[in-house]
Amino acid sequence: MMTASPRPPGSAPWAFGGGSWMPAIVRATQLSGGRPAVTYRTAGDRSVLVEYGQPKVDLCVNFFVHAVARRLAAYPVPGVVETAPGLRSLLVHFNPVTTQQSALIDALEELHEQVPAPSSLVVPSRRITLPIAFDDSTSREAVNRYRISTRPDAPNVTEGNNIDYIVRYNGLADREALYSTILDTEWWNAFTGFYPGLPSLLPLDARSELTAPKYNPARTWTAEGAVAIGGPCVVIHPLESPGSYQLFGRTLPITDLIQRERTHRLDPVLIHHGDRVRFERVEEAELIETRRQVFEGRYEYRIEPGRYAVADHLAATVRVEAEATERRAGRTAAASRVKVP
Repeated sequence: MMTASPRPPGSAPWAFGGGSWMPAIVRATQLSGGRPAVTYRTAGDRSVLVEYGQPKVDLCVNFFVHAVARRLAAYPVPGVVETAPGLRSLLVHFNPVTTQQSALIDALEELHEQVPAPSSLVVPSRRITLPIAFDDSTSREAVNRYRISTRPDAPNVTEGNNIDYIVRYNGLADREALYSTILDTEWWNAFTGFYPGLPSLLPLDARSELTAPKYNPARTWTAEGAVAIGGPCVVIHPLESPGSYQLFGRTLPITDLIQRERTHRLDPVLIHHGDRVRFERVEEAELIETRRQVFEGRYEYRIEPGRYAVADHLAATVRVEAEATERRAGRTAAASRVKVP
């Protein structure tokens, strides 16, 4: 039976791994040339968590994370088994028989020096166009089940939907203003996680930023294809599951474990990290018919290969900065007046 050695004294944080205590923060580096700071953390005895920048949502940091993950895939480091990009982190799983933590971090340090600053990046990025039906019947059913079985007094479900709550929380004029905000931008898949195939999308147009608190407690049921928001991220549920994000619509299936003809072809997961999603509004009857075509293998997903230049994103962000700042202030003021679940 493995027993832990005594925890070392001192104020620094420590983590347990491999039957002994290890420092939680192994190394910290400030990269030059406009690239983010890097912190290496122990994640057990077989993984290193690499964190970039400050603990806040920053698309430029996320672009850099994806660039590092792609370079690591193109130029493998001995001993690396798998990587998982996050919002501002990269989890690197390694084989301790092949390499040690210190050697891995040394190799990552060298790799980081080879990745350009975010403003210089041009990254592979597909555009995927998906239909969306707002205020669909399955979202209302999920809210209704929650009201009956879990928490009828939750402020986000008192109207029988989550949409009106999202509108109030973000200081929007009405539902149509919310729908326009969703439709007027492309949504960048910052990371796929929490469970397989679940994309977390951030708007590339800063004027379309939204936010919402989560359910408290979570729902026990969410329909596959449901589109929802929690914090700053919009997600699409790849399968029926519990959930805690605020629901506002439904789209097509984004996973295909059966691999039907004409669906995702080579990959059971439709949306990869670094993909861009654009939503097109449809009525629910049309969405139901399109979903039927998917299940029958007759629907061709609209996927356009391409590349995304971060410099163009930064230039567009500067152009809309004043309007985006005004909208952020309005959201902050509105959120302070709305009860959190």
